[in-house]
Amino acid sequence: MKSRIINKIKSKMKLYLDENQLVILDETLRNVLKDFDLVEAKCEFDVKQSQENSILLMNFLASKHVEGCSERTIRYYHSTIDKMLNVVNKKIEFISTDDLRKYLADYKDNNNASKTTIDNVRRVLSSFFSWLEDEDYILKNPVRRIRKIKTKKVVKEVISDENFEILRDSCSNVRDLAMIELLASTGIRVGELVNLNIDDVLFNERECVVLGKGDSERIVYFDAKTKIHLLKYLENRTDNNPALFVSFKKPYKRLGINGVERRIRELGNGANIKKVHPHKFRRTMATNAIDKGMPIEQVQKLLGHVQIDTTMQYAMVNQSNVKISHRKYIG
Repeated sequence: MKSRIINKIKSKMKLYLDENQLVILDETLRNVLKDFDLVEAKCEFDVKQSQENSILLMNFLASKHVEGCSERTIRYYHSTIDKMLNVVNKKIEFISTDDLRKYLADYKDNNNASKTTIDNVRRVLSSFFSWLEDEDYILKNPVRRIRKIKTKKVVKEVISDENFEILRDSCSNVRDLAMIELLASTGIRVGELVNLNIDDVLFNERECVVLGKGDSERIVYFDAKTKIHLLKYLENRTDNNPALFVSFKKPYKRLGINGVERRIRELGNGANIKKVHPHKFRRTMATNAIDKGMPIEQVQKLLGHVQIDTTMQYAMVNQSNVKISHRKYIG
């Protein structure tokens, strides 16, 4: 305790004292303090301070909203940070690196959480405290010294050609068929799919304009088969809803993310194919595109990624092609 205080004082005085003077300061402080017992003051955490924490959290979430983060992402930030604040139970400016290390360790043990989950929590907390530091609410981000948690790189599955054909056959209506064809052909996110309007689709050019993360627009493309299924689906529509995909029953509301995810999951279960979800179509498209020789920069453009590293995480190189390439180029 005494040594820690002395080191803090010396650190503050480095700008004003040379090495010899710092040594003298160290000796003087130790002699003066040896006859004293020092007790660390505990910061009382009251209702007012809790309210101050909540205000800072709301300000942070508002900034994320302005940056264009999705509602789902903002909800995840909110729940993750709020849970930490309730457990640590300190005013934000007094939260230390040790507090957060203990919180992450306890979170892992109490929830039997994976390394990936813990690192996701760490990243959220780092974003929050970095924002607090940038906005001058705190002097230093306490997460900065908590290193990225090493996780295993899991090769995520894609939808095989055979399974995709089975999924096609399991579709009992033109809407579901058009929906999975569009997901597979364009690789768009499920949030982008549900926001599509009929007017966003240019059938002659076989392309559509989607609104991605951060409200950034981009053009994606679909194949001739998808065009046929989309037109057939729209021909069977009897409603006036501008949305591209709507529910079957009146008043024919626009399909939401949960509705699409639930329907895709039902199609997978009906076809006896495990873990079928909208994002799997996106990963499959990226993997197939790179596997067939599309430059990674073009795949990045199609997927709407800002960083090419993100695109690389979606693309899984086919091992058989690695073997063929090795024999072609190495021998």
